[in-house]
Amino acid sequence: MGKIKSFVLDTNVLLHSGQSIESFQDNDVIIPMAVLEELDKFKKNNDELGRNARMVIRKLDRLRQSETQPGKLKEGIPLQRVSKTATGRLFVLSSSLPPGSEAERAVDALFSSGDMPSSVPDNRILRVAYERHLAYPNQVIMISKDINVRLKADALGIKAMDFDSNHVSSDKFYTGQTLLTVSDETITRAFQEKSIENNAPCPANCFVQLASRENEQRTAIGRADGKGKIQLLDYSLTDRVWNISPKNKEQRMALDLLLDPEIRLVTLVGGAGTGKTLLALAAALQLTLQQEKYERILVSRPIIPLGKDIGFLPGSKDAKLSGWMQPIFDNLQFLLGDQEQENVKSSGKRPGRLTPDSLLNSHKVNLEALTYIRGRSIARQFVIVDEAQNLTPHEVKTIISRCGNDTKMILTGDPGQIDNPYLDKSSNGLSYAIEKLKGQSLFGHITLARSERSDLAAIAAKLL
Repeated sequence: MGKIKSFVLDTNVLLHSGQSIESFQDNDVIIPMAVLEELDKFKKNNDELGRNARMVIRKLDRLRQSETQPGKLKEGIPLQRVSKTATGRLFVLSSSLPPGSEAERAVDALFSSGDMPSSVPDNRILRVAYERHLAYPNQVIMISKDINVRLKADALGIKAMDFDSNHVSSDKFYTGQTLLTVSDETITRAFQEKSIENNAPCPANCFVQLASRENEQRTAIGRADGKGKIQLLDYSLTDRVWNISPKNKEQRMALDLLLDPEIRLVTLVGGAGTGKTLLALAAALQLTLQQEKYERILVSRPIIPLGKDIGFLPGSKDAKLSGWMQPIFDNLQFLLGDQEQENVKSSGKRPGRLTPDSLLNSHKVNLEALTYIRGRSIARQFVIVDEAQNLTPHEVKTIISRCGNDTKMILTGDPGQIDNPYLDKSSNGLSYAIEKLKGQSLFGHITLARSERSDLAAIAAKLL
């Protein structure tokens, strides 16, 4: 058995995951005293950060109470008392050097200098890691989601890592489709029978683009059922959805998932202008207003601003949400305008016009803040959660678990555009959900690659 390592946890790790102290198996976990001070500032928050802060504080208190003698947090308490998988010990430390020793004077000189003043909480956290590093060289690892803290730790000679228990490798992102080269005869048979047998491993609801070996121009698109068969897409179902048509094969794949009632959860990922929200709303309007498969449409977005926040907004809940939901209104206006033009073209007269306001007033479309979704059970609704890349894995789990009978949920987002300071492309809830749920029969995903908003938007998305 190798030497036991000591993992020093930064505050942001504990705020990111309340279970983080249980994630280091048979190694020791060290929480600096400065981290407890920072957790105290978050514990009253009514959000994910506050919930995780309270969870960690309660676990530490349970560990403390399990000992009959005070001071054991400094000496180390077995983590098995809060987790069966963690067999190391937990320490809460401030300074661990002998008072008046030469080592303490050297560390005091370093952390009282202008470069690393002890008035900065990050530096007090790093001091604990540095002192432990002096006592146990090459056995201490600083764990932080703050890049600057990791850089400082490295400059002090301490190994530093990000906390990645929920990370998804960015070079292994599941796109929802694959290419399969087959014979020309196989494609002919697929068109005749509308399906083919497939022995190659392929997750359920993964799209398969069949390409002929003999003629690369001859292709077909199908969807794997997860049982060794590929069903070819019925283009007639997706040629026209609420009077919009798919502009590329990925959009057609997205509509195929969105219109299938058997697929209860759909994730759409893509850059600006790829049509994520527009396609989801078009399918929602068709299935709810035309086919009446769902009673209403519920739309929500994380309340995280781009740039500096504008502060308090007066008015009712709907008035407060209107600014955040403006992208939804823009897409609804576009879709409803197209619908009206189609009605006039087909009937020669102008019927009562649907507008975003009329849908809101009739409660066919509801706008909801994610803040109020905990504890709800949402049945027979078409739910769209836009900008889901700004959610944590726990928040995504909470939202998906709200789905009741006959509810379909759509998560849309771009992991490359994250405004939540505690998340990145690999650790956000949208990427995490895609990776964990791929292959489930109730789940489907597609990555939209091409911007179709405008030529200018496409150039901006590609080059800027």
